Amino acid sequence: MRPIWTGAIGFGLVNIPVKMYSATERSELNLDMLDKNDLSRIKYQRINEKSQKPVDWDAIVKGYKIGDKYVILDEKDFEAANAKKTKTIEISDFVKEEEIDSVYFETPYYLEPDKSGTRAYALLRAALLKTKKVGIATFVMRNKEGLAILRPRDKVIILNRIRFAEEIRDPNQLALPDAPEIKKAELDMAISLIDQLTSKFDITAFKDTYTEELMKVIEAKSKGAKPAPGKMKVVHSATEDLMSQLKASLSTKKKKAS
Repeated sequence: MRPIWTGAIGFGLVNIPVKMYSATERSELNLDMLDKNDLSRIKYQRINEKSQKPVDWDAIVKGYKIGDKYVILDEKDFEAANAKKTKTIEISDFVKEEEIDSVYFETPYYLEPDKSGTRAYALLRAALLKTKKVGIATFVMRNKEGLAILRPRDKVIILNRIRFAEEIRDPNQLALPDAPEIKKAELDMAISLIDQLTSKFDITAFKDTYTEELMKVIEAKSKGAKPAPGKMKVVHSATEDLMSQLKASLSTKKKKAS
């Protein structure tokens, strides 16, 4: 793996040199966009709006428009804004992870210590495990400030980007109905259904089956076969009665994950 960021974890007066790696990879098929007339691949270009000619990456600069003029910025300007944040994952607080609503969670990354920082890295990881807490940190990557938590997992410290509060839309903007009256019998039946489907969470039990099925369609079409159109499976009773639907759900046996 290639690091996407290098810098240090700021832990009090301790600096831990680290490299950051993406902790995830995409599982969907890499589909090309083609011109349906001759199946040529579609390419994206960076076009100068005045000349209408392509522009090479090394000829592109970043600028901010003030009035009718652009102020051009380079890497030194971004570092000048806050040199520490561009090179440091600065831990400011420690909290219990369950205090953070999952709506704030974004992208996970692995942090690998530099040889000179292995002891301090191991100390921070051990302290996080012992206290069962996560570090709240800020840092700058790709010219954008990010908020993150640092949490231990086995031998690695994971940096998980989280969203700022202002990035979460207010659900009150939705046309949500007032909660209707819930009958006790319906609630008891719904709880029974939850109990029947309750199991210990095992992430390995869940697979990206859609990509696998799509690959079967692709292979069939490559051999000249015409796949049958998919059909939606009815998974509920046609009745509007909630109790009938819940009873039908409970009668459907599901093998629990071990």
